[in-house]
Amino acid sequence: MLDMRKIKIPDTLTTLAYKTIRNYIWEGHLDTGGHLTEEFLSRQLGISKSPIREALNRLESEGLIRIEPRRGAYLRTYSIKEIQDLYDLREALEAHAVARAVITEELIQHLRSSVERARHYLELNDKLRYIEEDVGFHNRIALATGNALLVKTLENLQQQVWLFRRKTYDLSRSKAIESHAAITEALAKADKQQAEKLMREHISTVCARLVAHLEEEGSHKPAQPPASLHLATGRQPGAARTSL
Repeated sequence: MLDMRKIKIPDTLTTLAYKTIRNYIWEGHLDTGGHLTEEFLSRQLGISKSPIREALNRLESEGLIRIEPRRGAYLRTYSIKEIQDLYDLREALEAHAVARAVITEELIQHLRSSVERARHYLELNDKLRYIEEDVGFHNRIALATGNALLVKTLENLQQQVWLFRRKTYDLSRSKAIESHAAITEALAKADKQQAEKLMREHISTVCARLVAHLEEEGSHKPAQPPASLHLATGRQPGAARTSL
């Protein structure tokens, strides 16, 4: 009997679906009261359910969503204690990354360019690209350690913290850029002790602002109607805006 193996879904299509759904979440279109189904996403993106299922599984593994069988994907929610624990872990790992990073001219140039791009996106009020640049800055330092496990762990943490950073984007975005610039210049001077101190202050300050905002907010806003999606290639959505 012929041994037939399941055809692997092209990584490109799965990756596009993943990035599109992730960006949809980052932009705040999925709130705590809403959920996403494979059928809805398949209709919106004009692709089959298989790459969508793979994308949702990846997002669940990264902590952005939780999947309930036959019901769909829901935004992952965190208590204030869980948020503080996440930031506590992130602060320790980010400081470790600074301490272990191999400082090169190439790294410093990448970090300086990242700071300038972030300023540009801030001026344009391009939230999505700003978020991606913020994540990229920290990822670049982690990559400089040569520790793949550290890189992956920090990537997952970054994905999760942006779920709640969306709420304080306007409160901390400009200050984050200045923190990144200061960290970069400390590394350029090979002053890792100062760079580590600045990184810890950066992470803890963001956490404190976020927690204060959430405590003041007290309750969640009503869920908003879902926005339409289209793949990151620029392709138009396969259907008009619809309910979940």
